[in-house]
Amino acid sequence: MRRRDARVQEPGTVGARGAARHGEAPGTPRHMNAPKGLPIWLKVTAATVSVLLLGGIAFAAYWVIRLQSNISTAPLSAGAPRTEAAANDATDRLQILILGSDTRDGKNSQYGSTQDSTGYGQSDVMMLLDISADNKRVSLTSIPRDLLVDVPSCTDPKTGTVYQPHSNVMINSAMAEAGIGCAVDTVNKLMGLQVDHFMMADFNAVKELSNAVGGVNVCVSDAVYDPDSGLRLPKGTSSVQGEQALAFLRTRHGFGDGSDLGRIQAQQGFLSSLTRKIKSDGTLGNPQSLLSIADAVTKNLTVDEGLASVQSLLTIGSRLKDVDLSKVAFVSVPTQAAAVDPNRLELVQPQASQLFAAMRANLDLTTPGATAAPSAGPTPAASGAQSSSAAPAPPAPPVPAYDKALQPVTVADGTGVASRGQEIAAALAGGGFTKAAHFLAAAVPKTVVYYGAGYADVAPDVASLLGIPASQIEPSTGVVGVQVYIGSDFDSGTKYGVASVPSNVVKQTAGDVKCQAVNPALIAR
Repeated sequence: MRRRDARVQEPGTVGARGAARHGEAPGTPRHMNAPKGLPIWLKVTAATVSVLLLGGIAFAAYWVIRLQSNISTAPLSAGAPRTEAAANDATDRLQILILGSDTRDGKNSQYGSTQDSTGYGQSDVMMLLDISADNKRVSLTSIPRDLLVDVPSCTDPKTGTVYQPHSNVMINSAMAEAGIGCAVDTVNKLMGLQVDHFMMADFNAVKELSNAVGGVNVCVSDAVYDPDSGLRLPKGTSSVQGEQALAFLRTRHGFGDGSDLGRIQAQQGFLSSLTRKIKSDGTLGNPQSLLSIADAVTKNLTVDEGLASVQSLLTIGSRLKDVDLSKVAFVSVPTQAAAVDPNRLELVQPQASQLFAAMRANLDLTTPGATAAPSAGPTPAASGAQSSSAAPAPPAPPVPAYDKALQPVTVADGTGVASRGQEIAAALAGGGFTKAAHFLAAAVPKTVVYYGAGYADVAPDVASLLGIPASQIEPSTGVVGVQVYIGSDFDSGTKYGVASVPSNVVKQTAGDVKCQAVNPALIAR
């Protein structure tokens, strides 16, 4: 009984053995001891989360490695100096030159022999993608492959060979000798821009992209068959992918008058439809769909070193997802049949220069007539002046003490842009200086109005008519009358320092659904 009584404990206590058995120190209250382990449900939850995190990390790593290994790179330039800092791909205005290569090497060998292209191949398609900093505007400006341009000096990055400048050659030949960077330098020279990146895709990129999105709807005015490209479509709307998508974009004679301009319209129609499909499907906001497209495209893509990361490509893709379709503009560089060869194209002036100036000024190309001029800053209010709801009308300009029609005014064209002198002389004639003449002059960077003895009163009126500041008026003993020496800073428009959007440069927006007019010679009977 005593031994039995010795084991009797006070209520609410635990003996030494019990305490040891429960992992507690003798005499320690239970609420002061930590539990030995977590509840089983919490252990299972923690293990599940860990597995999911590890799986997610492994999945992301797999795709980063896979996409990164797909990407090929090449230099952005072939030696031209760059004066602008690198753009921030996430927040800055971004200009990307998109190229289609006609090389027949590797997977493209079925489309011809390697003799069909030389060196690096020629740029079969050339478009400049321009994304506004606020992601509210996008333009794609097409440059015809047959356009005659001046190609600057270019250095082959592989061999170090320096190629001298070429004049009056087709723009698609720019990269044939010295690579993609030479094509970029040529576009920069043509437009007065500094492109931030480039993307060059081959034939297979088109096929795989069209397959990845499940086909792209295109519309043709009549049934068409082009034996050269293999394009065969019935009248109306069809969904094309794979070989037929490529044939639609490649056909040289299928649309319009059978020229490269008809092909550009078809390419713009295809991209417009592709944009609508991607937007309606929510592809750019769906990581799985975006990865699928990225995988298809990057296998056949070459980019500059600054764009050679998966993050950069995804960042640019995400910037496009909320752009309104009406603000996705497809633009064509104004061209006409070249005087030296009707089978080639040359720029139409002054419209081309006006377009390039509008692009440099970052104007909305979907708003014809929109202008941008340098800010003159706020006008200081007069001390003690009272505000008025109706400001007094400005005084009428004084009548000049001379006859405008009799003044010898000449325009020295130092812009390097064809027909600029004629355009400015016509503007002067329209303003009353009807004897205005023009001639070609050595290229200069800055516009100046010079005047000879006895014409100090005429020069300011000439400058004012063209919007040239008074600070750019100078006397000259070598000038008779007034001479407007226009430089590269006045390469568009008739008002100095003012850029405007010319009419009819936007051929369609992504919100427009258009049927392509089939070349009558290729209508299928």
